Order: sequence, then C-alpha cells, then structure tokens
Amino acid sequence: MLSLVTAALAFSGTAAPIRGSSSVEMAAKKIAPKKIAPKVKTVAKVASSSAYANALGVIEPTGFFDPAGLSNGIDQATFDQYRTAELKHGRVAQLAVLGYIAPEIYRFPGDIAPGITFASIPNGVAAIDAIPALGWAQIIFLIGAVDYWGFLGDFDAGKPDLAPDELEKRQLQELQHGRLAMLAFLELLRHDSQNYVKPMFDGLDHMITGLPFLYN
Repeated sequence: MLSLVTAALAFSGTAAPIRGSSSVEMAAKKIAPKKIAPKVKTVAKVASSSAYANALGVIEPTGFFDPAGLSNGIDQATFDQYRTAELKHGRVAQLAVLGYIAPEIYRFPGDIAPGITFASIPNGVAAIDAIPALGWAQIIFLIGAVDYWGFLGDFDAGKPDLAPDELEKRQLQELQHGRLAMLAFLELLRHDSQNYVKPMFDGLDHMITGLPFLYN
C-alpha cells in the first residue's frame, strides 16, 4: 500500500493530497525522486585577438598594437595594404629626418631657382615661405607622380639573396626603423615649429639639439 501511494505521489502531478496520513506523506517525500536542475554547459570567455597577431612586425613589449581596431574583420589583402602603407610612411619619415639633419651640415652649391641659392633657403618649417610657388609645384608633382604611378617599384638591382629567416629579420628591422623615424620626425617638427614661433625658446641656437657634434 505504501509503495502504491508513493508511486502515485511521485508520478502524478494532479494527485490530491491525503489528509490525516502524515507518516505516509513523510515516507513519500523521502522516496520520491528529487528534481534535478538541468546542467548548463558554461564556456569560458576567451579574449578575442586579431587574426594577424602573429604577423611580421609584432614584437615585445607592445605586442600586437592596434588600439583603433583597424585589423578587425578585414581580409588578408586589406591587411597587406595597411602594412604596405606603414612601410611607405616609415621610408618617407626616414628621408624626412635626413632632410632635417643634412642641411644643418651641408648645402648644395648653386641656385635652387634663378636668384635663389640653396644656401639661402632656411632649414625646416621656415623653408615653406622661402621656396617659390613654382618650386612647390615641382615638388608636389614629382611626389604625387611617384606615389600614384609607382615609378620606384621593387628594384632587383643590389637586392641580396637571403635565407628566409634572414630576410624576415631584415624586413622587421626596416619596419622598426620606419616606426622610429616617424616618431623622430614628429619630434623634430614639434621642436622646429615651436622654435619658429618663439626663437631660442629652449636657450639653444641649433635645431638638432640631440646631435651637438654636428656643429663642431
């Protein structure tokens, strides 16, 4: 009888309670199977990382540095385009740094334009007003033509035949040199612009203050 009552209580959700049979109810509660909450499979969240986190140019201590998230959701062709742009900017910045340093110690002989000598053109930001408009037109056209038509391209002449590991090492070095040159040019431009607005604001009479031996 007890087993029948217990079975009825366990498997019949509509069964009416039995009044006056507390011992039966207690026994039924002990025997009735407990409801087991379904287990929810939890998956630990893993911080998403870019698919290009191991690309050439990722080094310590910065690691994969992309605070703007430009590499999120792009294909390989777009990433390669960004990397090419970074490489080109680095090369231009290296030339720009040399363009700041070289005129401090050497000037071409002759005239840059009729009646205007190379030596009379000031270095840095001050040269903007000193170069004639036709000279600026020639500079802008030449740079634009090289950038648009790619006249320079990829030269095979003088390119060393390197092992893959050594080639990757050199490519990384070029990227790093370009990144450093971009930072260096920004600092030279800041210092030059401040000195242009307020001459000798730092108490020094030379532009390249970090390389004093240039003026010895």
